Amino acid sequence: MDQFSVDAYTPQQIAARVQQLGVTKATVDPLQVFALAVLAGAFIALGAAFFTVVTYDPGSIAGGLLRLMGGLVFCLGLILVVVAGAELFTGNNLIVMAFVDGKVTLGQLLKNWLIVYLGNFVGAMGMLLMIYFSGHWQLADGAVGAKAIAIANSKVNLSWLEALFRGILCNVLVCLALWLCYAGRTVVDKVLAILFPITAFVALGFEHSVANMYFIPAGLLASLEPQMLQSLMPVNLDNLTIAGFLWHNLLPVTVGNMLGGGLFVGLVYWFIYLRKNKESTHD
Repeated sequence: MDQFSVDAYTPQQIAARVQQLGVTKATVDPLQVFALAVLAGAFIALGAAFFTVVTYDPGSIAGGLLRLMGGLVFCLGLILVVVAGAELFTGNNLIVMAFVDGKVTLGQLLKNWLIVYLGNFVGAMGMLLMIYFSGHWQLADGAVGAKAIAIANSKVNLSWLEALFRGILCNVLVCLALWLCYAGRTVVDKVLAILFPITAFVALGFEHSVANMYFIPAGLLASLEPQMLQSLMPVNLDNLTIAGFLWHNLLPVTVGNMLGGGLFVGLVYWFIYLRKNKESTHD
């Protein structure tokens, strides 16, 4: 048990905590992991739906402030993941800190990532269907649904390189948000730690694979409604297809997220704070 303190954990302590948590995540019951991953997918989808309804009217607030508001409300998703408890693929990229020290095998690492990724997808799809059948997209005479289409269309029209690097930058910020959470000791600490990095990645237009498991299928589904398409014409929706979703966005963004979280956060902090511990065990 941690010694009682009101002070934040130091970066050295955070690194040790993240590594130990990675061991736990990679060795826990797979069914439990999958169920928690489904929750995370649903939580992130709720944040994405919240973002869509807040930002649907670009004329209501100046552009920069609208992006700021959208980023703030999207934080709901990660707050639910961290505080309520769930397994998110992008955050679990930090398990590489346990892998490079030999505390987790490659098989355990990849198994966790696969289970969590699939669970996140199932959760996002489940929430998407509930949002659809709720009639939520009909708000403002279908303008919310039109916004869902516009968001999805902008994402599938990124180049592979753009999607890759937006994915990298996104998960650098997501994993830094989680890193800051591990410095805190209270719910308030964790919520405040999440707000600025997550707001930043959303406002900057970076790409999150799990969020896109909701955003793009939402646009695909909403595009089947003629009422929602009318206000968007004559926008070219040729790339807004299942193939466009998987190839033009989800694949490069997922690879980017893995690099951003695993390499640029996980391995960097391992090198700074935990490398010497591994070297000392081999002396």
